[in-house]
Amino acid sequence: MASLYLSTGALILGILGLVWGADKFVAGSASFARSIGISTLVVGLTVVSVGTSAPEIIVSINAALENSGELAVGNALGSNLANIGLVLGITLLIAPIPIYKNLLREETPVLLLITAVAGICLYDGLLSRLEGLFMVLLVIPLMIAAVRYKKSHPDTSETQDFVTLSKGSAAVQFALGLTVLLVSAELTVWGAKSIATHMGISELIIGLTIVAIGTSLPELAASAISAIRGHHDIALGNIVGSNLFNILLVMGAAGAISPLTLGDVVFSRDYLAMTAMTVLFVLLLAYNLFNNGNRARLPKYVGLILLSSYCLYYFVLWRSTSGN
Repeated sequence: MASLYLSTGALILGILGLVWGADKFVAGSASFARSIGISTLVVGLTVVSVGTSAPEIIVSINAALENSGELAVGNALGSNLANIGLVLGITLLIAPIPIYKNLLREETPVLLLITAVAGICLYDGLLSRLEGLFMVLLVIPLMIAAVRYKKSHPDTSETQDFVTLSKGSAAVQFALGLTVLLVSAELTVWGAKSIATHMGISELIIGLTIVAIGTSLPELAASAISAIRGHHDIALGNIVGSNLFNILLVMGAAGAISPLTLGDVVFSRDYLAMTAMTVLFVLLLAYNLFNNGNRARLPKYVGLILLSSYCLYYFVLWRSTSGN
C-alpha cells in the first residue's frame, strides 16, 4: 500500500509540475521570441500553440523511451477527448463563445483531415516509425501555411497578449520551465506505470484517463481564462490547435521514437470515440453558425452536450475494462 501512495504522490506532483513548467516554458519562449523581433502572430501560432501541448509531448516522448507506447497513445487520444468534452464543455458553462466563420472554414477541416490520417495509421494496430515521423513532419507545412494565411488575411479580432520579459529573464524562465517539464514527465510516467501495475490495469487506461486529464489542465486554464476575459477566439482556437498537435506531435513522436504495437480496442473504442467527439464538435459549430449567421455563438447547452458525451465515453471505458 505504501508503494501505491508513493506512486500516486509522484503522479500528482508530476502533473502539477507539468502545468507549472508549461506556463514558464511558454512565457519564457514567447517573450524571448518577441524580443528578437518575431511577430506576435507568429509567436501565437507556433510557440504558444505548441507550448500548451508541451506536457503531452514531453510525457509521450518519455513514455516511448521507457517502452510504454500505450501510455503515450492513450495520452494523445485521451487529451483530445478531454479538450473537447471537458475543457470546452466547462468553458461553455462559464460563458457562451462566439463563432467566427474562419474557424469553420480554415481550422476545423484541417483537424478533420489530420484525425482521418491518425485513423489510417492506427487502423492496423501498429504505429510504425515511418508513420510517426510522417505525422511529426506534417507540423512544418501546417505551421508555414497557417502563418502565411494569417499574414495575408489579418483578423483584428484575434489578439494575443504576452508578458514582456528581458532576454535574461526569458531565458531563465525557458530553461526553468523546460527542466521542470522534463523532471515532471519522468515522475508522471513512473507514477502512472506503477499505479497501473499495482492495480492490474493497462497503461492505456491510465493514459486515457488520469494522465490525459492532468496534461489537459493547461488547455483548461487557458480556455477558461480566455472566455472569462472575452478572448473567445483564443478559447476555441486553443482547443483546435492543441488537438492537432496532440495527434501529430504527441502520438507521432511516440511512434517515431519506438514503433508501437497496439490492441484492437485502441482503434475500435478510443480512436473512434475521439473521432465521434471531434465530428460532434464540428457539427455543433456548423449548426449554430448557419442558423445564427454573424451573431452565432456556442451556447451553454452545447457545453452540457459535450460534457455528457465525455461522461458517456467514460461509461463505455468502464464497461469495457470491467468486462475484461
